[in-house]
Amino acid sequence: MSWIFFTLLAAFMQSWRNAFQSRLGQEVKVTGVTLARFLWASPIAGLYLCVLYFWRPVDAPVFTPTFTGFIVGAALMQIIATALMVQLFKMNNYAIGAGLAKSEALVAAVLGMLFFGTTLSLLGWLGVIIGGVAVFLMSAKSGFRSLSLTTVVLGLACGSSFALTSLWVREASLALGLPFPHSAAWVLLLVLSLQTLILIMFLLLRDRDSLKALWQRPKLTLLTSIASCVGSIGWFSAMSLQAVPYVKTLGQVEVFFTMLISAFWLRQRLQIKDALGLVLIAIAAIMVMWS
Repeated sequence: MSWIFFTLLAAFMQSWRNAFQSRLGQEVKVTGVTLARFLWASPIAGLYLCVLYFWRPVDAPVFTPTFTGFIVGAALMQIIATALMVQLFKMNNYAIGAGLAKSEALVAAVLGMLFFGTTLSLLGWLGVIIGGVAVFLMSAKSGFRSLSLTTVVLGLACGSSFALTSLWVREASLALGLPFPHSAAWVLLLVLSLQTLILIMFLLLRDRDSLKALWQRPKLTLLTSIASCVGSIGWFSAMSLQAVPYVKTLGQVEVFFTMLISAFWLRQRLQIKDALGLVLIAIAAIMVMWS
């Protein structure tokens, strides 16, 4: 049941990472905020991997073409997903953007079944569906009709991108052939390093002002990277141990943390109907763990 602990850790840290990104997004462009997620995360991931090898040495990994493909795909798709989420934050408030992005659990279940051989029990499917309904309920300001088509499309695209990232991360971890948690740590380090390299090169060529903006906000940039890295350790570890739809459905408890942060740190108003959404998420999480 270690996957439950790692998922809860990931959900808690990701809610803070999203909050830091939302605050940073008020002053920095989308690409700069996206880089802030990865900028200092790679060194932390490298240190984490070194600690694991010091604790329990294992064989060196063998990087096959299949494994490399999963790494590249996951890295690129997560960059796209993060940029879409930051754009959602700019269009609506923080809680709505994070809520729409959580459609990834339902998308991951469908894509996993169609293309990755994922199987869920009936109870598991019910939990995933209930969780999906809950996050969409909480994402609408005044009901589903209040959501614009652009917001819904961006939210679903963001969730789908995160879902593909998660599925490819799990496949990469399984393809590496190392014991847990070393396999997850290697995938984490390689994905973060590639993402950091891609974004820094892009910003050096196209948007140096965003790099300067991050340099001028070292504390918020560092906090974003730390929260992102610790959250990724949780996600990558959980997805190495359990099927992605289960992990992402339980991970929807992040919305509970999101609501608390949104209300008490970002000072954003929440609605009464959010309580119903939280109840549904709790039911979905229980169903997934029970299954």
